[in-house]
Amino acid sequence: MAQDSKNQIRLRIHKRIRRKVSGTQERPRLAVFRSLNHIYAQVIDDAQGNTLAAAASTEKDLRGKGGNLEGAKLIGQKVAERAKNKGITRVVFDRGGYLYHGRVKALADAAREAGLEF
Repeated sequence: MAQDSKNQIRLRIHKRIRRKVSGTQERPRLAVFRSLNHIYAQVIDDAQGNTLAAAASTEKDLRGKGGNLEGAKLIGQKVAERAKNKGITRVVFDRGGYLYHGRVKALADAAREAGLEF
């Protein structure tokens, strides 16, 4: 029996989380995706299937800053700022199957400091 890769395990955990966590119009979902060099965050209304706000370390002004804690903090602030501009203050946090540690935690803390409630 072959062993599952880390990403297959993460996806299984993510599926389990998504059974319980979904975004609504009043409280959209703040979803995080982390790759080796970048980090992405989206505020998603799952009822409509729309992304309401997003930020990524691949954007021109943030390029090359996603592989570390400082970059994750910048993305957290940016996504919170963009969500607040759309009138969104309360979200549910979806860690995407990643441990709530390191870059994922830094992004969440920065989003909280910038005014998102979760």
